[in-house]
Amino acid sequence: DEILECRIQIQEFVDKIHQQEVLGYTGKPIDTLVSIGIGGSYLGPKTVTEALSPIAKEGLSCHYIANVDSSDSHQVLSQIVPESTIFLIQSKSFGTQETLTNAQTVKNFLLEHGMLQEDLGMHIYAVSSNIEAAIAFGVKEENIFPMWDWVGGRYSLWSAIGLPIAFMIGNEHFEALLQGAHEMDEHFISAPFEQNMPSLMAMLGIWYHSFFGADSHAVMPYDQYLSFLPDHLQQLDMESNGKHVSTKGKALTYHTGPIIWGGTGTNGQHAFHQLLHQGTKLIPCDFIATLDTHHPSGSHHKMLLANCLSQTQALMQGRSERQAFQELLNRGYDEPKAKLIAKHMEHKGNQPSNTFLIEKTLPKSVGALIAAYEHKVFVQGVIWELNSFDQWGVELGKKLGNEVLKQLEDADSNIAADSSTAGLIAEYHRFHENK
Repeated sequence: DEILECRIQIQEFVDKIHQQEVLGYTGKPIDTLVSIGIGGSYLGPKTVTEALSPIAKEGLSCHYIANVDSSDSHQVLSQIVPESTIFLIQSKSFGTQETLTNAQTVKNFLLEHGMLQEDLGMHIYAVSSNIEAAIAFGVKEENIFPMWDWVGGRYSLWSAIGLPIAFMIGNEHFEALLQGAHEMDEHFISAPFEQNMPSLMAMLGIWYHSFFGADSHAVMPYDQYLSFLPDHLQQLDMESNGKHVSTKGKALTYHTGPIIWGGTGTNGQHAFHQLLHQGTKLIPCDFIATLDTHHPSGSHHKMLLANCLSQTQALMQGRSERQAFQELLNRGYDEPKAKLIAKHMEHKGNQPSNTFLIEKTLPKSVGALIAAYEHKVFVQGVIWELNSFDQWGVELGKKLGNEVLKQLEDADSNIAADSSTAGLIAEYHRFHENK
């Protein structure tokens, strides 16, 4: 019931935005949303708003501030009109250092640009499970969208964390996104194992990672609108299954969690595919292509799809030295030179890849695709005997970061860090003393 209430709250709010009923402090309708979050509160919504930008509502814009680097917030804030912008602070705990620092920077920005303290409540919203902290920061209670402890950040785009998505594409399309994910959920629950897409994805990954020593897994979307997908899947997979202790507390004797990386379409072919084809590493790959495009233009899309399919074909078939030698002879090379060059043209082939074909970057297909990867990660976690839903390594980094920050802010503080970190902190202070 609470979840359904939250979805109704989102729907009503988005409808009011689209009907220009939500106004800023000067009476201008809201037409811009800036999401302030990091990790799952950023990567999931950013991936989907990029993927579905062709169907975004005209006249609206969405920006994201994630990095605590002030250059990130500066770039975003320099593009927006404060009086027609709402700022959505996305933090389950409402205690994430980077997010709260950026939120405070935004608050200062609004005050510096003529907004009064009492006007801030019309422009600052939040998604959080910590209602008290959000209110203490200055968010009106009616402007807080709920989240729950059991919602992991990297699995949260379907929740109120996905509000930027609904803002940009509207409630009908957001519901279609959820429906696509739901259909993949049902497939995962009910399909026989040998026909179960997430399970097959998981088992193939385990086969190559655990038994063939593949350390990484590449993701290559052949659609510009899916360019952010590798970043989202990187967090989804590596933060979930980058563990070395089993659910029973035992140190594992086998590798878990591959390194996830990738890039977009033909750009990747001219950057890193060389390593895939002729390098010494075994790197399983996922190729993701669309059967149709939002922007038909001559032979562009056919050429794009041809590149995708030919890359997987080349990885599978390869090319023998003998074949290369014959090709060179046919091109007019003499035998000694052809023999020399042919060694460099050999492709060993038999390189594993999966190819995913989706109709187009539409809500249902994007929802199903992302949900398939979520279930894949879950299955691998079960088989590797991991808890895919904690991230203690991240927590340690946060704790140490707070300690180092104190030492950067106060040169006279007692440096309790290791000699390497202490030396770097000292270098920071020397630099600023001599400026």
